[in-house]
Amino acid sequence: MADNRNAAADHFVESMGLHFEADGMPRIAGRILGLFILEGGPLSFAVLAERLKISRASVSTNTRLLAEMGVIERTTVSGERQDYFRMADSPYVCLLHKMADRADKAARMTDQAVAGLVESDPDVRRRLGAFSEFQRAIATSAKRLANSIRNPAKH
Repeated sequence: MADNRNAAADHFVESMGLHFEADGMPRIAGRILGLFILEGGPLSFAVLAERLKISRASVSTNTRLLAEMGVIERTTVSGERQDYFRMADSPYVCLLHKMADRADKAARMTDQAVAGLVESDPDVRRRLGAFSEFQRAIATSAKRLANSIRNPAKH
């Protein structure tokens, strides 16, 4: 039974790597996140490198990325000098807020393009307007979803 659990856990970690890679992110970051979803942490650089069979440099690069995304955070372990990480308290809410911020930025960027193309073809302006509206809808939906996850009692 333990072997099936380990095989299922290994498959999940590898699948998370492929999932991240499909979204244009580093596969190793996805694998690290998969391990944190399963175990929570704290996990040291050395443990991450050993468990995932990756270099400490890859651990460093990808834990930094995941920390910037808000899904893991640096922590300490009493009596230990090395760096440890653990799953952040609200990682998925943080991801949704970052998604909303990117969508808001894309909408503003598109609106600036529309303003600069005052005399452009109406079809160009229509497509730009549709893209801006799409980005605002993503931002609004991501914020609403983040708030519903943060406040599950409101469902």
